[in-house]
Amino acid sequence: MKRVLILGAGTAGTMAANKLRSQLDDSWDITIVDQDDTHYYQPGFLFIPFGTYEPGDVVRTSSEFLPKGVTYLNAPITELKPKDNTVVLGNGDQLEYDYLIIATGTSPTPSETPGLESDEYGKTVHDFYTFDGAVALRDALAKFEGGRLIVNLIEMPIKCPVAPLEFAFLAEAHFTERGIRDNVEIVYVTSLDGAFTKPVAAKHLGSMFEERGILLEPDFYLERVDTENNKLVSYDEREIEYDLLVSVPLNFGASFVAGAGIGDELNHVNVDHGNFLSKDYDNIFAIGDAANLPTSKAGSVAHFAMEVFVPNFVRYVQGLPMTEVFDGHSNCYIETGHDKALLIDFNYETQPLPGKYPLPGVGPFSLLKETEMNHWGKLLFKWMYWNMLLPGHDIPVPGHMTMAGKDRSEA
Repeated sequence: MKRVLILGAGTAGTMAANKLRSQLDDSWDITIVDQDDTHYYQPGFLFIPFGTYEPGDVVRTSSEFLPKGVTYLNAPITELKPKDNTVVLGNGDQLEYDYLIIATGTSPTPSETPGLESDEYGKTVHDFYTFDGAVALRDALAKFEGGRLIVNLIEMPIKCPVAPLEFAFLAEAHFTERGIRDNVEIVYVTSLDGAFTKPVAAKHLGSMFEERGILLEPDFYLERVDTENNKLVSYDEREIEYDLLVSVPLNFGASFVAGAGIGDELNHVNVDHGNFLSKDYDNIFAIGDAANLPTSKAGSVAHFAMEVFVPNFVRYVQGLPMTEVFDGHSNCYIETGHDKALLIDFNYETQPLPGKYPLPGVGPFSLLKETEMNHWGKLLFKWMYWNMLLPGHDIPVPGHMTMAGKDRSEA
C-alpha cells in the first residue's frame, strides 16, 4: 500500500483529495489531516461586515466534501520530519507517508506587528480575514456613526490581495447607503506604492479612489500600532490617527514548515513554481496558499493549479516526467460597491488587461471594467465553490490563461 498524506482540508487540500482519489487506484491510501472540522468559504468573510452574507452562509463541515476512500483525521499538526517521512500530530500520533502534499494555507498573524494584538482587537481594531473578525467588524460598523476609518494593508503577500481594496469600496458604499458618508473619512494605508500597482490596471482604475473620496497613503511601512492613542506609526515616524482601524495583518504559513526547514521567511513552502514540487525533498509538494508562488494567494489559483498538479502527480508517482507547467493563472472579482464589480485575469508573465472573459467579444464578464454582471459573478461563485470546486468537478474555464478576448495592444 502506497501512502499519500495531505495536510490541510481547505480549498486546495480538499480539491486534491477528491481529484486524486478518482485518479489513483485502490493500492493507494489517501489520508487528509486538518485541525478544524469547520470549512469556511473565506471569500464570504468580506461580505459579512456589510450584511450581504450571514455568518451561517460561509460555514460547512470539512468532512462532508471528502469522497469515500479518503481517511479524514481531525487533529493539529505539530511537527514535520521530512527526513523520516513522518508527520507528528498534536495527540502524539505519528503518520508515515510516501508522498506528502502540504495544503495548510496561510493565516493572518497580528502578533507579528507590535501593538496590533491588544485589548483593542475587536473594539477599535478589527480584521475581516477571519470568521470571528468579520462578525465582530459587522457589529462595529453597525454602531459606527462617523470619524476616520483606516484600512491598513501592512505587507504582501496576503490571502486574496484585492480584498483590502474591496473593503474600502464596500465601506464607501455602505456609509453612502446609510446616509452618513459625509461623516466618515476613509483612508487606505498601504506599504505598496499605490492602490493599483500594475501599470495597465493603474491606467484604467487609478481614479477610482479619487472619485469615491477615499484618501490614499502609499509607501507606509507599519512599525507599530499605538492603540492607547489610536495611531499607526511607520518606520519613518509618520503617524496616522484612526477612530476605527481595519487591519490586514501579516500572513504566515504553518509553523511546522519552519521547523522542517522547507519554507521561506513567512513559512511558505519553497517549491518549483511550475509543478509545486518542494525544492528540498523529492516526495513533498505544496499547493494553494501554502506554496511560495509569485502569484495571488486565492481560490482561483488553487483551482487552476489543480489542473496541472493532478496529472503531474499521477505521472510522477509512476516514475514518469511531469509534463504540465503552471503559468500562474489567477483571476479575481473586485467588488467596487453599489452592486458592481470588476474582473482581472492574469498570470506570471501577463498583467491584467481589458477585454471580455471567458468568451472573446461575448464575456459575459468584462475585464478592468465595473459592471453589475461582474458583481453577480462574484456572488454566484459561492454556489460554484460549494457544489463544483470543492467536490473536484470540472469547471469549463481553461486552467492556463488565454489571451483570447483581451486587448493585446495594452500588453
